[in-house]
Amino acid sequence: MASVNKVILIGNLGKDPEVRHLEGGVAVARFPIATSETFKDKNGDRQERTEWHNIVLWRGLAEVAEKYLRKGQSVFIEGKIRTNSYQDKEGVQRYSTEIVADNMTMLGGREGGSAGNSESSNYQSGSSAQASTQSSGAAASKGNASAFQNDEPDDLPF
Repeated sequence: MASVNKVILIGNLGKDPEVRHLEGGVAVARFPIATSETFKDKNGDRQERTEWHNIVLWRGLAEVAEKYLRKGQSVFIEGKIRTNSYQDKEGVQRYSTEIVADNMTMLGGREGGSAGNSESSNYQSGSSAQASTQSSGAAASKGNASAFQNDEPDDLPF
């Protein structure tokens, strides 16, 4: 039986990232983001529900978060959900759920947004953080199309 553990969130940072550097120089960043939904209750009144998510970034993503992310900024997160258990000071078993991100895109908007209102910056985990900044989807697709126009015709049968 196959299984999938994939989380996609768009939300606003609740506070600046807290970054630690482990013994081997590996960086880890932690911060909460808030996602909100609005709905009408049975009386027709508009309600808003906010959920808080604990985000964990490793290595290059953590370094990018340390440098560019600030409280209030919008961010797109892709990753997996992980639940940890521990015992508190009184010996009671506690659980914490976090999102371990492997892809992050800084979205424009909100105060202090270094990406600006019309730009987004995408960062992915890996041996080195890869960054690509694009002003609009049209510009990106135009750039990709021009890359294929210069290709030599090939002898593929399809």
